Amino acid sequence: MLSLLSAVGPLRHVRTTRHLPKRSEDDLSRRLWLAVDGMGGDHAPEAILRGCLEAVQRLPVRLWFCCEPQALDTLWQDEVLLQDFERSVSNGLIAVVDAGPSVTMADEATAVRRKRKASINMAMDLVNSGRAHGIYSAGNSGAVMASAILRLGRLESIDRPAIGALFPTTDPARQVLVLDVGANMDCKATYLHQFALLGSIYSAAILGVDKPRVGLINIGEEACKGNELSLATYGLLQNEPRLDFRGNCEGRDVLSGQFDVVVCDGFTGNVLLKFLESVGKVLLDVLKAELPRGRRGKLGAAFLRGNLRRIKQRLDHAEHGGALLLGVNGICIVGHGSSRTTAVVAALRLALSACDKNIMAQLRQLVCQPQTSMPSPADIDSPVQEQQPTTPV
Repeated sequence: MLSLLSAVGPLRHVRTTRHLPKRSEDDLSRRLWLAVDGMGGDHAPEAILRGCLEAVQRLPVRLWFCCEPQALDTLWQDEVLLQDFERSVSNGLIAVVDAGPSVTMADEATAVRRKRKASINMAMDLVNSGRAHGIYSAGNSGAVMASAILRLGRLESIDRPAIGALFPTTDPARQVLVLDVGANMDCKATYLHQFALLGSIYSAAILGVDKPRVGLINIGEEACKGNELSLATYGLLQNEPRLDFRGNCEGRDVLSGQFDVVVCDGFTGNVLLKFLESVGKVLLDVLKAELPRGRRGKLGAAFLRGNLRRIKQRLDHAEHGGALLLGVNGICIVGHGSSRTTAVVAALRLALSACDKNIMAQLRQLVCQPQTSMPSPADIDSPVQEQQPTTPV
C-alpha cells in the first residue's frame, strides 16, 4: 500500500536521486509526520504537491502524500517540479501513499464508504494508526467530516464535529473563531453548546486567549431575539459555568473584537465565511480603482504598497489556510477548495501548531471532566506526547 513514488512508474526512467544529499537522522527525528489528501481541492494534485514541497522546507514536518499515482504522472512535464519532488523524497521528507479513485467535490459525503481506498480515507487511516499526527485536506468538506467520523471517531459526549474558521478583527493582534462554518447545515441547541465548548478550548490552546469571550450569532443583542434555535441555545450558554458567555453577537459585531469565539449553525457560518473571502479582493479592487491615474496614481500606489499588502494578509483566507475540524478524535485541518501553495503551507503550519500545543489532550480532558473549568493557556502549552511514527520503508 505504501510506496515512494520515485520507485513507481515512469519516475524510474527519468533521473536518479542518488547524488542528492540526505537529511541527518537528527533532523528527521525532530520532524512530525502529517498526512495530506493529495487529491482534495479544485487544483489538486499539482497545487497541493507544490504546497507540500514548500512546507517541508519551511516547517519541521514530514508528509505522507496520499494520491492516485496516475494523477501525479501528468505533472512531470515540469522538470523543476519533478526535481523538487525527487529531492524531497530522497531526503525522507515526503513519502507517497498510493490511493484509489478519489472523492470529488461533486460527490456526496457518503462516497467515503464506497470509495474505501480514496486518498482522504488513506490519510485518515495514517492518523488512526498513529503513523501521522494530523491530516490536511482541501477536498469535499462533507466527505472529510464523514471520513473523520468513520475512521477517527468522535470525542466522547460530542454529537457533531464543527469546522472552526479564524476571522480577522479590528484589532490586528486578535482573531475571532467562528464555528460551525459548514459541517452541519441543520443544528440543535445542544450542538451549538458543544461548539462553544470546543471553540473555547481551541481559542485558549492555539490563540493563547485567557477566558475566551463567547458570542451567539443572532439578529439582535437582546436575549428574547432570534428563532427557536437561538432562544434555546442562549439558555444553554448562559447557564454554562465553563464559558465566558457575552450574549448575542449581531453580524456587524463578528469582526469587532468584542468576541473570541462565535457560534452558529453551519449554514449561517458558511455564508459568513464565503462573504468574508470576497471582502479582501473587493476592498483592494476598490482602492486601486480610486487611486488617481497617471504619475500621481503610480506615486500614490508606491507609498501605499506596504499598507495594501498588510490589508490583504489580514483579509485573505489563504493566509489562514484552513480550519480545524473540532470534535473528532484526531487533528484534522479542512482547507479551502481553492487552496494553492500559500494556503497549503499555512494549513500545515496550523496542523503543526495544534500538535505542538497538544490540543487533543485538552479536548479529551474537556469531555472526560465535563464540570471542570476551562484550562488556561499556561496549562495547555505542553509538547506533544504521542509516539513518533516510524520511518517509511
